[in-house]
Amino acid sequence: MGPGEWITGSGWDEYHFREERKSLRGDLDSAAPNNPVVLTRAGGHSSVGNSKALQLAEIHKGMPDPDRGLIERDAQGEPNGIIRERNDLYTRLVPRDKPADVRDSLFENVRDQLKLGITSVIEAGASVDPNVVGSYAEWELLYQKHGGDLPRASIQIGYPSAAGHAQEGAALLKEFGKKTGDGNDRLRVGSIGEMAADGGFTGPTAWSLVDYKGQPGFRGRAFFTPEEIRANIEAGHQLGWQFGIHAIGDAAIAMTVDALDQVLTKFPRNDHRHYLCHFTVLPPERTMNLMVKDKILIAQQPNFTYNLEGRYAEALEGKRLTSNNALATPIKRGIFMAFGSDNLPIGPLVGLYAAVTRKGESGKVWGPEEAVSMKDAIRMYTRNGAFLTREEKIKGTLETGKLADMVVLPQDILTVSPDKLLDMKVDMTIVGGRILHNRG
Repeated sequence: MGPGEWITGSGWDEYHFREERKSLRGDLDSAAPNNPVVLTRAGGHSSVGNSKALQLAEIHKGMPDPDRGLIERDAQGEPNGIIRERNDLYTRLVPRDKPADVRDSLFENVRDQLKLGITSVIEAGASVDPNVVGSYAEWELLYQKHGGDLPRASIQIGYPSAAGHAQEGAALLKEFGKKTGDGNDRLRVGSIGEMAADGGFTGPTAWSLVDYKGQPGFRGRAFFTPEEIRANIEAGHQLGWQFGIHAIGDAAIAMTVDALDQVLTKFPRNDHRHYLCHFTVLPPERTMNLMVKDKILIAQQPNFTYNLEGRYAEALEGKRLTSNNALATPIKRGIFMAFGSDNLPIGPLVGLYAAVTRKGESGKVWGPEEAVSMKDAIRMYTRNGAFLTREEKIKGTLETGKLADMVVLPQDILTVSPDKLLDMKVDMTIVGGRILHNRG
């Protein structure tokens, strides 16, 4: 690339570097002294930039943290290149891709999920604006052309407005002209999601009720006030939308559930199926009681226990650490839970392994009392996932009359040692009765 051109990348994880630390501005300066660089961490909640990127973004010593975000600094108070949550401070300066530029890679990425044994995906945060990368319109084009060769897809819609502008968002949703459940058995409109109530532990900025370990006074970041998140939920709920809200810290979970409860009390709706994405740190008893009362669901990612253990150990301690990504506790309380992966990593076999063993990548067991049986874990990846997208009558179980979506594995995962799951490869993936992946 020529001098001055932006270099971008994503997916780094400091625990996979030989140095076991984050890359900083100096590391990137030495590698690319003549180009601005921004590299986004796996999980998407933080980015690192080099000195040229910091200069172009006008990020400097003494400036306050941005709204909803945090600038990491060295011992002298200088920005070290890491920005938590506000990746856009860098990425807004990168020349924009056009939708046509990324259509081939979108097709390849979606098709690659078949190799992992995935017959249906949920994609988060599509735009209602047809002219941008990641719009619902682009997904429609993809499935009109290639739908029979891809996993089925439910596309979450990003709430089309900033915090504090709920009615503006409602107007844009009306203009969009679709809502949750529209579409067909190949491509459908999903929930509004992931409308984020807080950050994540890959930042880390998940909003906590107590201080982070070793960081007095720091409890992460809320992305909404209670009034703002309630107004957004109320506006979308009244239009008939389902919500899937990103809530990781216990403070964010409590605020979100309170807002959902207020809206459902004011505007009751049977079978709303609103859900929380992640539900990482167990919230107070009162919050879980409200979830049972209001039938608020959970979309959980058991694989986070496996590959985010380092970040959890940095930020949490005691019971909050061992019970993170709790599975058994909410289920015993009567809260419905479905499993998925987010993107860390996507393969369900890693999630099944973590769900039944509660082991991190190091092999350490975290809160074994939160493990579930293999049968239950499979059920939450299949039947319960279909319930989350309102498709339980047509898929999610192997029954006469349902869609012929299934996978073939080389061993019986009900009897094989869970350790075998990490290296297991999917032999065959079948969607609608057609073999779309055949490893043989």
